Amino acid sequence: MKRISIGTWAYSIGPYAANPVPFDEVIEKLAALGFDGVELGGFPPHPNPDDLPDRESRQAVTQKVRARGLAWSGLAANLWAQKLINTDDTTPYVEEFRKNVRFCQDLGIDTIRVDTVQPPTIFSEVDEATARKRVVETWKRCTAEAADAGLRVVWEFEPGFAFNKPSDILRIVEEVGHPAFSVLYDTCHAHMVAAVGARQPGARETLPGGALELAQRLRGKIGHIHLIDSDGTLHDDETSTHAPIGQGLLDFDALLPELNRSGVPHDWWTIDLCFWPDAWAVTEACKRAADDLNRRHG
Repeated sequence: MKRISIGTWAYSIGPYAANPVPFDEVIEKLAALGFDGVELGGFPPHPNPDDLPDRESRQAVTQKVRARGLAWSGLAANLWAQKLINTDDTTPYVEEFRKNVRFCQDLGIDTIRVDTVQPPTIFSEVDEATARKRVVETWKRCTAEAADAGLRVVWEFEPGFAFNKPSDILRIVEEVGHPAFSVLYDTCHAHMVAAVGARQPGARETLPGGALELAQRLRGKIGHIHLIDSDGTLHDDETSTHAPIGQGLLDFDALLPELNRSGVPHDWWTIDLCFWPDAWAVTEACKRAADDLNRRHG
């Protein structure tokens, strides 16, 4: 059976930005609903490396989480203020990443999420070859440092960020070429990338088998899973709409057996309700849906 966690960012950004759910309230409810863990969005107002500057304050948060019977499944690092593609010098990005690695170490988190930071429209400023080289070289450097600290790095591809075609995803993970680097397979993003081809620059590239075929092509290169549905649309014409499980188009009975063969190095499934307007209200239903999938495919 898989352990089930959920990303805290669902309760702190987007519809919740003006009135975020306090972190203590989040973990209390998740524990009451029978979650096994929590995936931390490491940005205000929830615990983050800037508001918790020392090891003692960070360990206190972990103790609070563990006291409720929960564990950490990963960290979504706050790197969005940095430049990765349209700069010759990615040192500030690396330094911010390094700060988040230390944060993970102090909290006891072993998986750190990254993305390409900038939208697919960035190719109007920087040619794709130069952009890819900057991303790959920077992530090679970051992954080496993370691995030395005992962490894995997972790249969450999606329509809203550069390099969102199936061939891009395969090529970049191979070119980074480090055993501690892999992709974060979000089932919703996978559908929008592989079946819809949303926000892809130039010629659209999809796969006949959609999200399932993408998972098959990525077998051995998937390091983390976000479990959520897709209705085939974009949120605000930017990123995938993260529909609650059962309210979309995805065939989880076909997809999850393949993901079980993907080589993920742990037993977490993380629910991702990012930008869903009433995420707090539908969390319980998503947990029940995930539990049902777990009984069949865990």
